[in-house]
Amino acid sequence: MKNIVRLVSACFLAVTGLTAAAQQKPQLELTDTTSVPIVYEGPTFYNHNYVYKARLDSIQKMVPLNYNEYVQNYIDIYAGRKDMMGKMLGLSSYYFPIFEKALKSYNIPEEIKYLPIIESSMNPHAVSRVGATGLWQFMFATAKDYGLNMDNFVDERKDPIQASYAAAAYFRDAYEELGDWLLAIAAYNCGKGNVNRAIAKAGSRDFWEIRRFLPMETRNYVPAFIAAVYVMNCPSNHQIKSQKSSFIRNTDIIQVNRFVSLASLAEALNIDLEELSALNPSYKKKIINGTQELPKRVILPKVSLTSFASVYHLLNEEEEIDVNKHVVLASNDRSVKSKSVSLASKAAVLYHKVAPGQNLSIIADKYNVEVQDLKVWNGLKGSGIVPGQKLKVYRKTAGKSTPRSNRT
Repeated sequence: MKNIVRLVSACFLAVTGLTAAAQQKPQLELTDTTSVPIVYEGPTFYNHNYVYKARLDSIQKMVPLNYNEYVQNYIDIYAGRKDMMGKMLGLSSYYFPIFEKALKSYNIPEEIKYLPIIESSMNPHAVSRVGATGLWQFMFATAKDYGLNMDNFVDERKDPIQASYAAAAYFRDAYEELGDWLLAIAAYNCGKGNVNRAIAKAGSRDFWEIRRFLPMETRNYVPAFIAAVYVMNCPSNHQIKSQKSSFIRNTDIIQVNRFVSLASLAEALNIDLEELSALNPSYKKKIINGTQELPKRVILPKVSLTSFASVYHLLNEEEEIDVNKHVVLASNDRSVKSKSVSLASKAAVLYHKVAPGQNLSIIADKYNVEVQDLKVWNGLKGSGIVPGQKLKVYRKTAGKSTPRSNRT
């Protein structure tokens, strides 16, 4: 009799163990350099929580923030990564104003600013296994199509400002073609071609309908984005605290028209070189390769009066730098072209005559430059301009291009 009881007990424990195992959360697999794990989906939605849906509804703006089992899976993941999301909250105080300004210039929803969290964990030096680089994880060809420069001195995919404007331009084109923000977000991950093929197979333009026809990573990408938006907006509900960022928030932007090392500039500012490098991550050799024809932008901590004289002297005196000052353009196979091209030969100076109704933002958008750059190039102290006024514009090529290409 005792043996029968033991056998029945063992069978009961085995069955309950299988039931518990079936209800465990799906196994996670981290891929690439991003923080988007692959979730192996179960057949049922056993953890529906209408509180999360209500919170998503309350923060929704232009981008649909649907609630379903796929989104819930990623809410569970990101809400559980308290250290990582705390760091993201800290970094957002520095990066989000940069992202917001670029997105606003192209009328892109502000919510897109959360994408670098799942793309790169907001690390400008992130490089994926296939070569996607920077905060916005641009592939080489798409970066070139959207005006980013990669050579032996700089990789503008790592420049928070330049890359953000390129990403905004991509989303402008993707939305114009696809007509839906979730589809545009999916296209940012797998390319517009894959999304259009999925639309054709599903006979629908609803992301959740075409999802099964998309690559596995992209199926997870959009739910992960929605979950990241949720957690970043509701951190206190999950005991997530913002961690202080090491970035210097009070900064200035200057234009440098000669070769200057970041080390010398850091010394003149009396700050640590790594602090200055973190503000300017695109300079590969930690050398600012500016010229009279094509000045380069540098982000600095606010210059105190005591440091101003040292910085002025450095920027106006030729610094002896032991480096070949010719630019060698990077190529897609990570080799370089045999022909060196000087910066001067790649630059063009245009003069824009201000038309009635134009302001600096409109003109900056026309030439794909920044308002701050226009101010520096033309010695403007404020934003006021008048019709008929001529403004100097530095361009890498003479003429405005509007490239359209899949990201991947």
